[in-house]
Amino acid sequence: MSVQEYLEKHMLSRKIEEAVNAAVRAKAPDPVLFIAGHMRRAVPAVITRVRARQILDGHGAPAVEVELHTNKAVHRASAAGAGAPEGAAADSAGDSERRRILARAVADAVRVINDKVSEALVGMDPQQQAQIDQAIMDLDKARHKAELGANAMLAVSIAACKAGAAEKEVPLYKHIADLVGKSAATLPVPAITVINGGKHAGNGLPIQEIMILPVGAKNFEEAMQMGSETYHHLKDIILEKYGAESSNIGDHGGFAPNISSISEGLDLVIAAIERAGYNGRIKLAIDVAATDFCAGKKYDLEFKSTKKSGKNFKSADDMIEIYSQLCSEYPLVSIEQPFDKDDWEHSKKLTTLELCQVAGDDLLMSDPERIKRAVNEYTCNALVLKINQVGTVTEAIEVVKQAKDAHWGVMVSHRSGDTEDSFIADLAVGAAAGQIKAGAPCRGECLTKYNQLLRIEEELGSDGVYAGENWRTASTS
Repeated sequence: MSVQEYLEKHMLSRKIEEAVNAAVRAKAPDPVLFIAGHMRRAVPAVITRVRARQILDGHGAPAVEVELHTNKAVHRASAAGAGAPEGAAADSAGDSERRRILARAVADAVRVINDKVSEALVGMDPQQQAQIDQAIMDLDKARHKAELGANAMLAVSIAACKAGAAEKEVPLYKHIADLVGKSAATLPVPAITVINGGKHAGNGLPIQEIMILPVGAKNFEEAMQMGSETYHHLKDIILEKYGAESSNIGDHGGFAPNISSISEGLDLVIAAIERAGYNGRIKLAIDVAATDFCAGKKYDLEFKSTKKSGKNFKSADDMIEIYSQLCSEYPLVSIEQPFDKDDWEHSKKLTTLELCQVAGDDLLMSDPERIKRAVNEYTCNALVLKINQVGTVTEAIEVVKQAKDAHWGVMVSHRSGDTEDSFIADLAVGAAAGQIKAGAPCRGECLTKYNQLLRIEEELGSDGVYAGENWRTASTS
């Protein structure tokens, strides 16, 4: 084939002429670079293959990583595996067996992605997120996505979302905002873990996390500065009061001093806030994870003590009294999972008191049907969105809309043992969640989310708005 025949076959002469004319109109200082970019954009992106592999998450457990190839680039995403054992309370033999089961599940997911998922997505436009996600969902009709696994589906879906943003030549958060159907860019208030307990630490504290919310910061950068300074002052206070052995950290990077009282933990955090000079500008939140210490219909706040466990149970009404007292004595603005995952009655009782945000985690499991029930029954007033529980980006967006339509708060959350993928940072901005929970300013898989938000805020400049005092009512308009 001659050069002329090749040019005619692919209509290159016309395309090159169009690119040159565009460069002239744009007065491009580097015409070759401009023409190359113009020609590249003239070719629509299509998915050419999807490859998966097993990697390790923040706890060293197996996780899925996906590389989605288009005819233009490669886009990578990862999601932590479901069911990884958590915390010092896990039995060593059970822990080993669960890890083997998880490794097999991840290996199976990798094989399915490399075969069935890749075949189903080849040729699709990465900008068509809903169509891609539907194609993925069509491969797994099992309840709770048991065949492929929500985490494996999520990794593919996120990689496609990144590819879609790249094809549109917009930042990932902007692409997500377009999918949501909003225009405003809102930086979330970080719910920064500072103390770990529950099954995430080896101390006596029954609840899983104590967090700080820098709602009084003027922007996200200052919020992280306030959070980081408070975190390090807290370490100094713990060292002074309990000694060096108490400054170890838990699963999410929060400190794990040898305390057993919720009030004692909150007192430590208040002291750190005051020492940092941010009194009144930082609020408190707790993740109770009450399912972990619920026995029947009662709660064992001493479940981590071999000597005291089972001797001093609290009823659900007793727990409401405890929460009410904490809200009256501390600037506590959010309580996550205050009761067992199936205790709808008492979660409703606490919510109707309107003492603070009551966020559903295990209660909701990011499930649209459970969210619908909770909205109808006023069982809680905020969603903890863990996208690994949902399965795809499209489904995550739908549950955010569902919560926003109910005038709920939305807290986009990492999961225990997350990977270094920072997607939830862009999701929190693009969906105008108002809140993000990504752990302490300490561990790599936590910091990657916070650092991405710092980059996003810098990129947005004056167009970016920090949720601040409006952390529960960030608009999606």
